[in-house]
Amino acid sequence: MTKVLLVGCNGYMGRVVSGLVSETDRIVVAAGVDVADSGDQTPYPVYTSYDEIKEDIDVIIDFSSAAAVDAVLDYAVQNKIPLVECTTGLSDAQIARLEEASGQVAVLRSANMSLGINILIKLVKEAVKTLGQAGFDIDIVEKHHRRKVDAPSGTAIALADAVNEAGEGRYTYTYDRSQRRMPRPSDEIGISAVRGGTIVGEHEVIFAGTDEVVSFKHNAFSRAVFGKGAIQAALFLAGKPAGLYDMSDVIG
Repeated sequence: MTKVLLVGCNGYMGRVVSGLVSETDRIVVAAGVDVADSGDQTPYPVYTSYDEIKEDIDVIIDFSSAAAVDAVLDYAVQNKIPLVECTTGLSDAQIARLEEASGQVAVLRSANMSLGINILIKLVKEAVKTLGQAGFDIDIVEKHHRRKVDAPSGTAIALADAVNEAGEGRYTYTYDRSQRRMPRPSDEIGISAVRGGTIVGEHEVIFAGTDEVVSFKHNAFSRAVFGKGAIQAALFLAGKPAGLYDMSDVIG
């Protein structure tokens, strides 16, 4: 049985992960960490300080906040516990710390924890090898709820980076075509963002060629997809040697 320390357990995603773990074999939440008191609402102990943790832990899942990541990382490194880092909005310095820590402990971080999105990234890389070489134009359209403050999404950039990696770095990214009057260059990826309503997340990669269009699309209907991916990542990472991993390692 894989024993998890769930950081941010009383937040929205923490509660989602707790519920999903209770329905999943081979894994259990042994303890949680959160600044908020959960009372008796969780079936496992919840601590406000890492010094209080008594349970044996196989892997950490962190769905807290960027401000809390440094303390999570310190605990993971000091105790040599693999870390699945799901928190977004990290600074460049924090990302550098994660990379440095991966020399001492297994660390998994991904722009998007969804299994479906990571399969999409894998498929897009394969498509570029054929369609990109054939001169297909490539655009990415992403849609999210009206409260999302960043645009484009980190996942849209990850998809563009996947295209560029498979295309051997020949593409540039374009976010706004409103100020130019010219045909699109063949080496650009257009990235567009829609914000509205309660859209959880939609990403589409469009390959437009002469007289045919191929589209790859992923829809997230709830944030539970990120929790499911984090659980699969935790099952994968437990017991792994030090190193920097991502969801492509999980899906194979």
